[in-house]
Amino acid sequence: MNKPEFSLAELMIVAASEAWRNNGELLASGLGIIPRLAASLAKLTHSPELLMTDSEAYLVEEPIPVGPRGDYVPKYAGYMPFERVFDCVWHGRRHAMVGPTQIDRWAQTNLSVVGDYKKPKVAMLGVRGLPGNSINHRNSFFVPSHSAKVFVADEVDMVSGVGFKPERWGPGMRHDLMGIGVAVTDLCVMDWKGPDNAPRVVSLHPGVDFELVQERTGFPLLKADDLAETRHPTTDQLALIQRLDPHNLRAKQLKGNPAGIRTTEEVRA
Repeated sequence: MNKPEFSLAELMIVAASEAWRNNGELLASGLGIIPRLAASLAKLTHSPELLMTDSEAYLVEEPIPVGPRGDYVPKYAGYMPFERVFDCVWHGRRHAMVGPTQIDRWAQTNLSVVGDYKKPKVAMLGVRGLPGNSINHRNSFFVPSHSAKVFVADEVDMVSGVGFKPERWGPGMRHDLMGIGVAVTDLCVMDWKGPDNAPRVVSLHPGVDFELVQERTGFPLLKADDLAETRHPTTDQLALIQRLDPHNLRAKQLKGNPAGIRTTEEVRA
């Protein structure tokens, strides 16, 4: 039996979907095309108990395809206004996958500025809702281009989202609701489950070696004890991804969207 061909975007969607496995009944939010498809795939496969909205004001029984809907009619399950969304957030009943500009060794994230805050080299959209969200529920990260500019050597230039750095937590501040899931990049999957929340590589995409990931990361990484190659998409998963993304928007999220199986030379090129 021939194994299915797949793109890097599809490999990352399947890898990212695992972030929501065994989360229970909580609000799954994927911010961006690939994270949204990943959350949707999780709900349609291993985690049907996940809650998902239509991105407007309603819960839906099944994920809504991305892009123009055509004659697709959402299957509504209930009313979900912002008030109820905030209830989920403030009680830790949400897991979002976001796309930070910078991430540091403590899993702190930056969405605001690059450089000095008072005189930045680059100014983005600001911290948005990340401070309140990150302190109240779990977050995972999507990184389309793994580099030391994203995974920075020191602390992020502006802490928009909380992480595990002890000095950032003042006396009496609750941190039992916050949590960090995984970072899914174009090279690997990482987590922060090493000793004292040290960052680890838990899987490598085809053609990628640990040394390359370390070269393109600004802080030291550990290898997970069960470090392995990232699981390939199955035929059924690829069919669901196509159903969720009939316009192939996923292909536009990565530069060139190469094949999911690459040689070491292709990865390093």
